[in-house]
Amino acid sequence: MAVDPEHVAVNGRKRAQRPQMSHREVADELRSRIVSGELRAGERMPTQARLADEFGVERGTVRQALRILQSENLLSNVSKGSPATVAESVEKALTGPAAPPRTTMVALASRITAAFSAPHVEIDALCLTAVSLTLAMGEPLRLIHEGRLKPARIDVRVLLPSRDIDLAFPAAVDATEDGERVRRRWLAQRNAQGQVLKHNLLALRATHGIDVHITFRALPFTPPVKLYLLNEAEALFAYYTLSRRGAEIDSEYLETYDAEGTQSTLFAFEQGEGLRATTFVEQSHLWFNALWETISSELVLTG
Repeated sequence: MAVDPEHVAVNGRKRAQRPQMSHREVADELRSRIVSGELRAGERMPTQARLADEFGVERGTVRQALRILQSENLLSNVSKGSPATVAESVEKALTGPAAPPRTTMVALASRITAAFSAPHVEIDALCLTAVSLTLAMGEPLRLIHEGRLKPARIDVRVLLPSRDIDLAFPAAVDATEDGERVRRRWLAQRNAQGQVLKHNLLALRATHGIDVHITFRALPFTPPVKLYLLNEAEALFAYYTLSRRGAEIDSEYLETYDAEGTQSTLFAFEQGEGLRATTFVEQSHLWFNALWETISSELVLTG
């Protein structure tokens, strides 16, 4: 039997093959191609056989991935026969009221980009490090620099945990020996993300004459959830779900309890979608403003 030469070392032993992609990973990759426009609305997808070959998976894995995208209204005509078709209303499927919950990494950028189409952009965020927010801002900033978005004013307020508290998470499994190192890494990440976000937004004053204001405040507790409020019309909400995971800190492998915020499922609520959604948006604003105006304190993105 012939052996794939890609997996054979010079001594004749078989090399370890990379772990096969899951159907969710295949769906994530295809979704990103649809979101980016690489796969355009109304376009026929490659055949399942071709996708299986490209990703190195079984056809059944591809079919599962396509069904996920069909359930998200991004594909139509998913079957064992002819190739699926990218939906005509991709933008509506991604950002409309019927859009299914997706991870923060997938959903946040498109919703923040839509918010930047307003003349006055208002974004409030409560989170652990601002990693997701900084990543999501990349797309609207790119469109501003391309001249495709032209807001006149941008106001951003961010609530982050204070450096002076005992964080509930991230936390070392062995808190007695490794707790301080885990805390220092979180603090460095919080400060770095905040500084990048602040620099990128304030730069728009000089490059595009946009009236930009960004302010940070410190919370006296570790938030168990993340919240993004967009233009006083939309609330995006996600839980920080903890798990035990390994991390390399100071060149040493440590076990920690942490949450992968970019992978948290984001639930969207918009004013006008109904009484429950409208009330949730209104109450979320009241909650955020109450924290901002009462128990939060000045936050400095250093040290």
